[in-house]
Amino acid sequence: MADKRLLTDRYLKALPPAPRGQRDEVWDSRLPGFGIRITDAKDADPARRGKAGKVTFVLRARFPSSPAPTRRTIGVYRAITLEDARRTAGEWRSLIAKGVDPAVVEAEAREKREREAAARIRHSFGSAAEAFITDKLKHERSGAIAERDFRAHFVAIWRERPITEITKFDVLEVINAKKRSGAPQMARALLVLIRRFFNWCLDQHTFGLDRSPCDRLKPNKLIGDVPKRNRRLSDAELFAFWRATGRMKYPVGPVYRMLALTGLRLNEAAGLSWPEVQGDVIIIPPSRMKAKDGKAHEHLVPITAAIQEVIGSLPRIKGGKYLFSLSGGKRPLSMTGPIKADLDGRMLRTLKAMARRRGEDHEHVTLPAWVNHDLRRTIRSGMSALRVPANVAEAVLAHRQGGIAATYDLHEYQAEKAEALELWAERIATIVNPEPAAPAKIIKMRKRRR
Repeated sequence: MADKRLLTDRYLKALPPAPRGQRDEVWDSRLPGFGIRITDAKDADPARRGKAGKVTFVLRARFPSSPAPTRRTIGVYRAITLEDARRTAGEWRSLIAKGVDPAVVEAEAREKREREAAARIRHSFGSAAEAFITDKLKHERSGAIAERDFRAHFVAIWRERPITEITKFDVLEVINAKKRSGAPQMARALLVLIRRFFNWCLDQHTFGLDRSPCDRLKPNKLIGDVPKRNRRLSDAELFAFWRATGRMKYPVGPVYRMLALTGLRLNEAAGLSWPEVQGDVIIIPPSRMKAKDGKAHEHLVPITAAIQEVIGSLPRIKGGKYLFSLSGGKRPLSMTGPIKADLDGRMLRTLKAMARRRGEDHEHVTLPAWVNHDLRRTIRSGMSALRVPANVAEAVLAHRQGGIAATYDLHEYQAEKAEALELWAERIATIVNPEPAAPAKIIKMRKRRR
């Protein structure tokens, strides 16, 4: 069958299959050379039983690359519409009239689409982010934390978007959401981080950016002055902290106790390695210490009896480098938010239990928000209460003196720090193991004679 008629959707939907083993053709009466091929029932869609098999749109013409008229497939009905197929056929006829082969034009268009898709991938936020992490964050002392925050707050939501389409309103949405959640310090840190990222992208001249969406986004104007933290743990909270960390499994419980006994920063403690434990002292190299402009110094932590108790409880895994690890010592522990949330929950339960024993309303007991860094403030304040000299207490926290003293006083205060840390460990011991009150003295009363 080689019929000619006006092709319509109604006609195509009602087509019967071609005879078994044959193909039928129907040509469009509106557009010369445009038509359809119909297969037999074996190619029919099961959902369209009794209808035609595959219906394919074709164009029959003398293409520039063919010496005689030939048929070329435009597409399969339902995969493309009749309207689109007729429009494509008309475009092909126009190209043929100009001596241009539609196959060449389509190949060029396909290559252009592939190039554009590759460029979008290369210039997506996710690809630029990975380059930034590798080039910058991987080499920084606090890079692991910055990478974690960068991935969680920016890469997770913008990964597939072209970097040139990120606007200041996208940035503001993330920063303001964090500010509204009651975390202005985190909002400020995220704004600083995303500004660093876009400035780095501009410096590379490879991501198609001509300006940063963070231009004119100022932390002080967006977030305001962030009040200085003054949170420190009370004695009751220290008791709850010690009780909770004693019940938390390795490596979390021990690393938190190391924080409380040494005054180290979070990553300084979590990243401790066995080569850094040398006799009666822990020696942390400058590369792991916080400082600006490459002015970090080696930090010595005297190992007190309490610190030795923590170290002695740790497993020694063959080939394992790090004291606190979930990978057999191959990588240091990453102190994530869920770990801190678990600690907070355990501390709150202990505080409620303490209130219940005192006969107080335990249902209304709360644990005010605190961050891991507040332990350092707690230790520093505690040492002042213990009358530890200020310069020694500052040395415990690896705070360097300023001014002329920083130039001439290079004393490490190792003996003084050891004494201060012993005093602090004793203070913790009196909090977590208070001496029981002396029993009341019983006085026998003589029976009065009448």
